[in-house]
Amino acid sequence: MTARLAVLISGNGSNLQAIIDAIRMKVLDARIEVVVSNRDAAFGLVRAEKAGIPTRYHPLKPYTEAGRPRSEYDADLARIVGEYKPDWVVLAGWMHILSRAFLDRYPYRVVNLHPALPGKFPGAHAINDAFAAFRRGEIKQTGCMVHLVPDEAVDAGPVIGTAEVPIYRTDTLETLSNRMHQAEHALLVQSLQRLIVGDEEIDEE
Repeated sequence: MTARLAVLISGNGSNLQAIIDAIRMKVLDARIEVVVSNRDAAFGLVRAEKAGIPTRYHPLKPYTEAGRPRSEYDADLARIVGEYKPDWVVLAGWMHILSRAFLDRYPYRVVNLHPALPGKFPGAHAINDAFAAFRRGEIKQTGCMVHLVPDEAVDAGPVIGTAEVPIYRTDTLETLSNRMHQAEHALLVQSLQRLIVGDEEIDEE
């Protein structure tokens, strides 16, 4: 059965585009029901609209300016996403840490892509941090992972898939970033298909 996806983004949306392309090429047995962004200028919204996918904008600023707690923002986000009845919620460059107010609504159904290997370089600057560690002679490779998000821990949770990415002596931050993005796109699609197939196998038992 075709899986229903909700995709949360904050920026360019290249990982979203990888999912759109994989669905169009029938590599991924899924349908994106909605793309939600916390930034109205996110180019990922344009990508979604071009693909005929519904979009929603859910900014944090009105909540912080009104002194409302983050849990209210996340609860409202969960309600927005819930309108589309997704099987999986995919964080594809979503730059907010989700609280239990959201995660408890989708237990073990939230999937995150992070540009580092498990236990390495958490946070929003993972590629920069890995490149700096390479320049210091501490590592020779980095990578990316797709994992479930069961709680509020940053870039941690049951790992679905990983991909190693070597760092070359001739690399710049830009060339490493480009290679990382290519690895991310492939890994995200592979990992989502693995989750979807796993769901189908459970349903058949």
